[in-house]
Amino acid sequence: MAKKKITNNTKAKPRFSTPKFLADERIKFLFGITLSLFTIYIGLAFVSFFFTGGADQSKLDIKWLELITDSKVRVENWTGKTGAYISNLVINKGFGIASFSFLYVLVVLTLRIWGVKIQSLRKTIIYTLLFCIWFSVLMSFLFVQSTSHSFLFLGGVHGYFISEWLISLIGNIGTLFLVVLSFLTLVTFGFQNSISFFKKIVKSKPKTDPIADNDLSKAEKVENETESIIQPPHSISHEQDIEDTGVILESEFLPKEESIKKTKASEAEAVKKDLELKIETVSEKEEIVSIKHTSMEDFDPTLDLSNYQYPPINLLEAHHSNNSSVSKEELESNKDKIVETLRQYKIEITQIKATIGPTITLYEIVPAPGIRISKIKNLEDDIALSLSALGIRIIAPIPGKGTIGIEVPNRTPEIVSMKNIISSKKFQESTHALPVALGKTISNETYTLDLTKMPHLLVAGATGQGKSVGLNAIITSLLYKMHPSQLKFVLIDPKKVELSIYSTIEKHFLAKLPGEEEAIITDIHKVIATLNSLCIEMDSRYDLLKKAHARNIKEYNTKFVKRGLNPENGHRYLPYIVVIIDEFADLIMTAGKEVETPIARIAQLARAIGIHMIIATQRPSTNIITGIIKANFPARIAFKVASMIDSRTILDSPGANHLIGRGDMLISLTSELVRVQCAFVDTPEVEAVTEFIQKQQSYPTAMYLPEYTGESSENTSLDIDLKKRDTLFEDAARLVVGSQQGSTSGIQRRFSIGYNRAGRIVDQLEAAGIVGPFEGSKARQVLVQDEYSLEKLLSDVLK
Repeated sequence: MAKKKITNNTKAKPRFSTPKFLADERIKFLFGITLSLFTIYIGLAFVSFFFTGGADQSKLDIKWLELITDSKVRVENWTGKTGAYISNLVINKGFGIASFSFLYVLVVLTLRIWGVKIQSLRKTIIYTLLFCIWFSVLMSFLFVQSTSHSFLFLGGVHGYFISEWLISLIGNIGTLFLVVLSFLTLVTFGFQNSISFFKKIVKSKPKTDPIADNDLSKAEKVENETESIIQPPHSISHEQDIEDTGVILESEFLPKEESIKKTKASEAEAVKKDLELKIETVSEKEEIVSIKHTSMEDFDPTLDLSNYQYPPINLLEAHHSNNSSVSKEELESNKDKIVETLRQYKIEITQIKATIGPTITLYEIVPAPGIRISKIKNLEDDIALSLSALGIRIIAPIPGKGTIGIEVPNRTPEIVSMKNIISSKKFQESTHALPVALGKTISNETYTLDLTKMPHLLVAGATGQGKSVGLNAIITSLLYKMHPSQLKFVLIDPKKVELSIYSTIEKHFLAKLPGEEEAIITDIHKVIATLNSLCIEMDSRYDLLKKAHARNIKEYNTKFVKRGLNPENGHRYLPYIVVIIDEFADLIMTAGKEVETPIARIAQLARAIGIHMIIATQRPSTNIITGIIKANFPARIAFKVASMIDSRTILDSPGANHLIGRGDMLISLTSELVRVQCAFVDTPEVEAVTEFIQKQQSYPTAMYLPEYTGESSENTSLDIDLKKRDTLFEDAARLVVGSQQGSTSGIQRRFSIGYNRAGRIVDQLEAAGIVGPFEGSKARQVLVQDEYSLEKLLSDVLK
């Protein structure tokens, strides 16, 4: 059978054929107009989102159905609610600024409708989608820190989650390499001549060997002549073969004489290059006398208190127990009991090692091959029983090691003295911006942290297990390292006794609201005002960073110290502010959302401008440590708790229920648990330190926070005309008086009406004197006590 000859003129069936309904020219015309206007509409919506997106965020949080049906909801976006919703969906919740590439797809599609084909639609869609994925990840990887305080996510939610997952999987360096590799892959497959371009870059390096230069110039001659040849339109595959091999016969396209001329010309040029004249210029640096400019000295923020002296170490005491050392007999006894208990359950070990700590000893064991780790983990209570210990903790396996850890409490635990921690070389030579010394690890190493890297800390544990001592250790370590000009504390103490000891250093280290007598905040209303004032301070600092073109407080203060910022323009040196709340549970139970909202806002945004929070609570329950708090406080310290549930609430893992108390704690940083014995600092020691600071020269007053005026609803009823009251007004009044609960949500549920209408009814009830003014998260007070008084009020006043 004769084979059919396949010619180059055979046309492949197009992947995307023109829809049949576009065969009608009228429909095609209208469809083209519609698609063109839609492309312009989406482009304007995207552009407007960058200017109006921040103002529209709160209005876009409601459901889409309510957004489009309620005509009273207005947005700032040029294209209305639809454009604002699409922009927020595609940019913030999608691919970030990479979403603008979708406009290119719409432009290509529009031009194809009008009969202009500039590129394959299939390739356009595929490479646009790949570009969006790559660029959104790149933007999130580069700018996630700088946009954490803005409404705009440069990489979108898609890029944020992929970037965070990659960083957790392969680290920052691995993520950077993967982004670069992805870019090269897109360029390689997206542009046919990319390989040749890279080859040219490699071959364009300067040559040092004249003989090699002569030979290579001939090869470059052939390649240059190859690129100058115009290929026929149908020979795309042949052209690619030429690029891959790098060899071509000149006689196929050029006359032989012309080829020879070009060869001679190239050789002549190579000779010229070899004989190129090198002109050496005489440097005039030695002859020119440098002109010295008188520059201003660096600004020193400590000059106001230039004679300030840091507290000496001898103010602290060295605490030691009578017998804090672990004897060899105790180690051998514990080892034998652990091995014997494991053998009773047919678990053999090949190696055991002990590391002695201040309060516990870590026994590292290597199980025999074939032993399941979970089998050892389940013997936690059995090993504790055999050792007669208060409680042991099994780490299976120890991260970074091929061993299983068994933490056994020492019979006589050692007291870790704050004096030894402060005087340690690790703390004294620390370069942290806000160094915090907490105690000693299992291996007797001083454990220090940088509060600016945390950036916020949650401390929780049962009553009497060391939370207050832990807070004193944090404050004391900062007082020993920081100058009053560099650090300010905002101390919130609902119990009124724990932090009052620091009131004597008010003019040195504390910050408070203007007009307040006490710097230690104890009143709940003043707490709310202080937290909202810190939000104002946070916004003010971000404005200063924006004007100074600085990304964080460190860059800003560096510019200010170098006198790169003019104080006449509002710039000032920014000290770090550490907010400490001793009993967070009491605030939540009393004020609820009024406290949680500003705390969450500060925790989300204040890292870059030097405001850091430390909150402590003795009630580690889910209604106190909510999801919002846990999400914004990644660094956590857990002292001993009563149950595994409390441990999971604090650390998201068990373990705190097996601690032995008296300062024994677990620290969670970046999903890694570290067991530390908290340094002990007694009240007389803290008094000695604060008294030493108090006797020195101080500022005239404490640092004043911005004034905060709470939102008042006293004048909201002045513009309400009760003659135009709602038809449900009287029924709502009877409902409120009968139940003695004046809430908008109650009226909304009872009468099955919308929230806006229910809110207007409550405003009318307030204007009529039936309910009291707005009090934040609390329900409004009902001013009318019974239905008789209500009916009299309705008849006398309203009718």
